[in-house]
Amino acid sequence: MTSMDEVLICDSEALVDGGEGVRFPVTMFGEAATGFAVRYHGKAYAYLNRCAHVPIELDWVQGQFFESSGEYLMCATHGAVYRPETGVCAGGPCRGGKLRPIGVREADGKVYWQPDERVTPAADH
Repeated sequence: MTSMDEVLICDSEALVDGGEGVRFPVTMFGEAATGFAVRYHGKAYAYLNRCAHVPIELDWVQGQFFESSGEYLMCATHGAVYRPETGVCAGGPCRGGKLRPIGVREADGKVYWQPDERVTPAADH
């Protein structure tokens, strides 16, 4: 992929370690969906905003993906928790599940996501 295929999510400073995430529109298998980016231990990560337990968005309050300690991503509906650096289920009803990763790159003070064969830019982008 060339950098022309990358899509801007936000400025780097918008992602604070263990803090609020940034949502962005994507298309997943032709359907409108949402991705989200967070920062964990200094690095940006992005995932499809869909719980592995039940296919619903993780954040009840928009942008709130971390649980109170800032160590795990949590689905607000049933309490499934995921490791921010891998998206792998760490507890709760998502046993053996994993969040769908979205490629992300940080450069020149900006965070970009990288479309792939399943997750593409939103139709109105």
